[in-house]
Amino acid sequence: MFEEVIKHYPDFPKPGIDFIDVLPFLQDKKAFGDAIREIDRCCTAPNVATVEARGFLFTAPLLSVSDHVQTIVPIRKKGKLPHAEGDIQRVCIEKEYGSDEVFYRRSDLAACVVKDDVIELTLLDDLLATGGTAQGIAEALNHEVVNGRRVVIKEFVFLVELPALGGRKLLESIAPVRTLMSLEGVE
Repeated sequence: MFEEVIKHYPDFPKPGIDFIDVLPFLQDKKAFGDAIREIDRCCTAPNVATVEARGFLFTAPLLSVSDHVQTIVPIRKKGKLPHAEGDIQRVCIEKEYGSDEVFYRRSDLAACVVKDDVIELTLLDDLLATGGTAQGIAEALNHEVVNGRRVVIKEFVFLVELPALGGRKLLESIAPVRTLMSLEGVE
């Protein structure tokens, strides 16, 4: 059902990459609403961590429509999160087309809802390809202890999965993986 909404751009941003564009959801009110409701069903933690920029588009509405999602932890590129001394945490990630780094604030984790004496997070992003971005973030967050409470990635949620790139297998050793759609044969 959602597969008709997305667009493909071969050889973008470089040859050999098939870019999956989820932004057309923003031109289809019904599809966007359906996607947000489905994402809400997939997220079982009270806190959601998400990566800029497309992840923000599909996570922020949860604060309005979800009965259980209470907070969002933004994960951004260098220089995009204002922070106090010692608050920012750097995460090195491996994307399908190179290394990168992203950042989160420990103060955002401290603002999360605590459940059973842990900070449970759903890690949400638009696309699961090789899994390198989600793996790097999950491993960093799973090592955090904030105000004496462990941070735990409860699950991963993605709008789109590219099974041929093997990201699910990499992430399932950390937490369950849920996706709204799977695009077989796309790399």
